[in-house]
Amino acid sequence: MLICSLTACTGQAAADHASIRVSAPGALADQAINVTVTGLVPGQQVTVAAQATDADHRLWHAHATFSAGPDGDVNLASAAPASGSYSGADSMGLFWSMTTLPGESGNEYFTPAPPQSQASFPVRLTVTSAGRLLASRTVTRNWMAPGETARVLTVQADRVDGVLFLPPPGASRHPGVLVFGGAEGGMSQTFTAALLAAHGYPALTVAYFDWPGLPSKLQEIPLEYFVTAAQILASQPGVDPAHLLVMGYSRGSEAALLLADTFPRLFHGAIVYAPTSFINPAEDNSAEAAWTLGGKPVEPDPIPLNAVSGPVLAIAGGSDALWNSEASANEISVALTFDGSGYSHQAVVYPDAGHGVGTFPYQPIGSAALRALGGTRAGDVAAQRSGWTKVMSLLRGLGS
Repeated sequence: MLICSLTACTGQAAADHASIRVSAPGALADQAINVTVTGLVPGQQVTVAAQATDADHRLWHAHATFSAGPDGDVNLASAAPASGSYSGADSMGLFWSMTTLPGESGNEYFTPAPPQSQASFPVRLTVTSAGRLLASRTVTRNWMAPGETARVLTVQADRVDGVLFLPPPGASRHPGVLVFGGAEGGMSQTFTAALLAAHGYPALTVAYFDWPGLPSKLQEIPLEYFVTAAQILASQPGVDPAHLLVMGYSRGSEAALLLADTFPRLFHGAIVYAPTSFINPAEDNSAEAAWTLGGKPVEPDPIPLNAVSGPVLAIAGGSDALWNSEASANEISVALTFDGSGYSHQAVVYPDAGHGVGTFPYQPIGSAALRALGGTRAGDVAAQRSGWTKVMSLLRGLGS
């Protein structure tokens, strides 16, 4: 959409068709798009910017400065910015490098409205030169695919708190994924679950503490709670119950691996991000257990993996500032090899990524959170791009 041309804004008749072209005006939030600015004067310096607003009405912003090529174009996929929020040619650089304005406080993660209430969010792209606006347009980033549905589950009605995302009904069944986060608590993996379903894989994300009606801390969480959630997911018409995986992040990796080993007839593998290979005690209380099974505490110990009945993918950042997830990912892989697992397993470590190594790419993160988690923005997004591709490949390989 053309807001104004260079003729109107700068009086340069040679650049009267400045516009922003995108390969996909609307795409899933984990999919890359190409952005090209056309109609500029060759060599002209321009600033291309992106901005989006989160659910707290805070503005996130990124910018990059370029010089137009001999054809009067700037293609973000092939042109490296001279300065700005990111470096190196990257068609999605403006999307993942957005940060909040200085002095703003609040959530350190870009968190739009939840997908079950708002299935997409807009990102506004602008081009300016010498302080003048040349062009702008808005692209839409979608959490859900057409025909995808979302249903909120409650403890009162369903015995779990979560959101169930289902792809459009189809003729065949697909692997299902139970998804949950870690020590951050709440319903932190809603966007991940929505995108899994958008790619055809039914997903249920659950909260298990720090949520209304649930325990306030990660302490004495019954593993049976997740079993109930998995049974709900497995019963959905589009789910292949022979290929039900569990995905856990950080402290959630403990529960994911314990579930895969303890209930191998229900869970058929695990995907763990920034994992641990050890059962840790309760949050803020080392004398109490984080997890229980059959009403008894699960004692701190290496996580057993000898009964796992499916593939395991462990993804870690080599610059994780919270704990040594790299060592844990490798220990998980070694343990599965030693136990003679007949299923595929892989530990993938990204040296420049931190604790924010997952899950899907292109979501911005605040500077304070990045410092706390380790790694770099570019390192995290490279890991997310690669790791998310491996997750999709694993799910595709399970068939229907």
